[in-house]
Amino acid sequence: MRPDPLSEAAARRHELTRARAIQALRELDRVGTPITFAGVAQAAGISRSWLYTQPDISGQIRRLRGKTDGAGAIPAGQRATAASLRARLAAALDRNRQLADENARLRRRLARALGDQRSALTRSGNDPEG
Repeated sequence: MRPDPLSEAAARRHELTRARAIQALRELDRVGTPITFAGVAQAAGISRSWLYTQPDISGQIRRLRGKTDGAGAIPAGQRATAASLRARLAAALDRNRQLADENARLRRRLARALGDQRSALTRSGNDPEG
């Protein structure tokens, strides 16, 4: 027995609608547009109510919406990972230590130079304080 042509058409239409919704969701995320049900529905040319009936798509919208609320409008593929943030923090801390060491060296050199200058002035009888 052959499947009902209306059922086949409805199944095809359902799959095409899902594909449009997923494509719209990916594109919005790729360009950094905030993810909302209304935005995905509009971009895909479908209804919001239909999106709510698709658990996997609506779950993905909720996850991405939650991420963009705290992270601004940065696409998921461009967001920093925890590992890269740790590496950047370690590099920044290392650079801060290097700069602190360099500042301490420069202060010692300056103090030594000023001390030498004061000693030379005192020895020559040109002490500005005396």
